[in-house]
Amino acid sequence: MLIDPALSAALDRIAQRGADVMRAYAPGAVPAFDDAATAAPGSSPALDPLSVAPPENAYFIVADASGARRYTRDGSFALRGDELVAGADGPVLGFPSATGALAPIRVNEVDAALGRVRAPHVQADGTVVYTREAIDPQSGAREAQRVVAGRLALARFPAGTRLTPAGTSSLSAPAEILPHLGRPGDGTFRAVEPMRRERSRVDLDASLTHLQDAYLAFDALQAAHRAQGSVKKTAMDLLK
Repeated sequence: MLIDPALSAALDRIAQRGADVMRAYAPGAVPAFDDAATAAPGSSPALDPLSVAPPENAYFIVADASGARRYTRDGSFALRGDELVAGADGPVLGFPSATGALAPIRVNEVDAALGRVRAPHVQADGTVVYTREAIDPQSGAREAQRVVAGRLALARFPAGTRLTPAGTSSLSAPAEILPHLGRPGDGTFRAVEPMRRERSRVDLDASLTHLQDAYLAFDALQAAHRAQGSVKKTAMDLLK
């Protein structure tokens, strides 16, 4: 049975509005609809030293399952194996070396396998650092070495660029728009805020109101279709 296009569109709108409600709880999330956005959410303290808040009008860069670039303001990072990841959004991209190209940020795989990665954290300039604990084979003394895994990358888009939600807190950019890339605190981008997490940019009350409106619109369409069907049936009965 084919569903009426108007009813199908109304169901899609309910799903989209519902997704905005869920994004109200995701750090750095951006709503699909401008009428559910907050003006300036700010950030809140985080106990995780791998969590950072980005500067205004800048995005962290992540890779999805297909390797496509996605953009997020959610700096709730974590180490998964030897890779720095952004929750369910995939690996975080940055600059593993001062002159290297954009790539996933990783700690040394041997350090990760041997459990030698200690106190990983992100500095204000986006540098991802950890302490390597090792034992000197000759003296038996424990050594602590500072290791740099890489530096976070930031992206900025031209004014007016419309990014589309591609997950809970990640966004996709139009294929024809190339962002400006850089590093925190490089003179083009401001520094990140360590041990802070940006709040969601979704207004919960507004998104709930619009979700309710979407349900009411769907109910009204259903009622109109039932009434239309009843009129057609009456007309057919009269013709019999």
